[in-house]
Amino acid sequence: MNGFRVDGMPSLEVGSIRVAHMSKHDSNTVPTGYVEWLAELKQRIHAAQQRATLAVNRELVLLYWQIGQGILERQASLGWGSKVVDTLARDLRNAFPDMKGFSPRNLKYMRAFAQAWPDPEFVQAVLAQLPWYHQLALLDKLQTAEERRWYAAQAIEQGWSRNVLVMQIETGLHRRTGQAITNFNQKLPGPQSDLARESLKDPYRLDFLGLGKEAQERAIEDALVQHVTQFLMELGAGFAFVGRQVHVEVGDKDFYIDLLFYHLKLRCYVAVELKAGEFQPEHAGKLNFYLSAVDTQLKHQSDNPSLGLLLCKSRNKVVAEYALRDMSKPIGVAEYQLVQALPEELQTDLPRIEDIERELRDTDDALGEPPA
Repeated sequence: MNGFRVDGMPSLEVGSIRVAHMSKHDSNTVPTGYVEWLAELKQRIHAAQQRATLAVNRELVLLYWQIGQGILERQASLGWGSKVVDTLARDLRNAFPDMKGFSPRNLKYMRAFAQAWPDPEFVQAVLAQLPWYHQLALLDKLQTAEERRWYAAQAIEQGWSRNVLVMQIETGLHRRTGQAITNFNQKLPGPQSDLARESLKDPYRLDFLGLGKEAQERAIEDALVQHVTQFLMELGAGFAFVGRQVHVEVGDKDFYIDLLFYHLKLRCYVAVELKAGEFQPEHAGKLNFYLSAVDTQLKHQSDNPSLGLLLCKSRNKVVAEYALRDMSKPIGVAEYQLVQALPEELQTDLPRIEDIERELRDTDDALGEPPA
């Protein structure tokens, strides 16, 4: 690699910038505080880049909504036919040859986008926070405004990529959230009870583990730890992994909690017990015991009461409700599924996201980055 020399030292070329090698002695001549200032500048530049990207996306989404709304209004008031979209696509491409995203299909999605979201204030305040590919996922994968609003809010709050958003939709997160059988209403104060209930779901989808239906508890536990990032995603926002087979000592005897988490929003420990069979009442009693140990030995005085989650292969709702009724600790019971089985209602004849991306590939240039 060619480069000039400074004080007899060879140099390296990095992009368009030539940087001279510095000896250990030279590196020590950096002024006091320079390294800290450089780190601060890097953070500011990164933050500015993020704000710029968000601003570009916001303007693009609002522009697309306005174009879609304009098409809707003129088709309704002036009787324009569907062919006007093809004409508009051609004329916009000719007028703005350097601006991408004006294909006929994308214009049709702009029209569908405006039709699905008639409130401009909601689009500006909420939806403009999501990239265009997220908007396409909401349009293609969901049928009702209520579900679209719910998933849009979750995507913004939890920072989902487009792929994660699609995965959450396809696994029916909206229908599973808050569906675990719990005694939270009786054991926790109102605000915490509601948040705790919404933090659990039923069933939990563990098909990413690649295990068969007859997998045993230890095999499931091993796989969950191996794929802990995906498991945390399935658990939902706020869960932090503490450990597996967490040791607690009670009465000079050793006990081990399958999986232990800490929930950052609830400010409490969450103990998870895995059962490869059907839920049995004694399972709740054992978990209640573990929670007493966690609250005594691990819980900080500023933490809220610990929660328990029993993940079972199957459970009888009535049996679970009876078992939890007189427990002293807040516990939830939910099923897990090891094999993916999407409900038929999630199947659709609309174009797949992958097909849309191929046609709208150039839209990425307007956004400044590829879809996540």
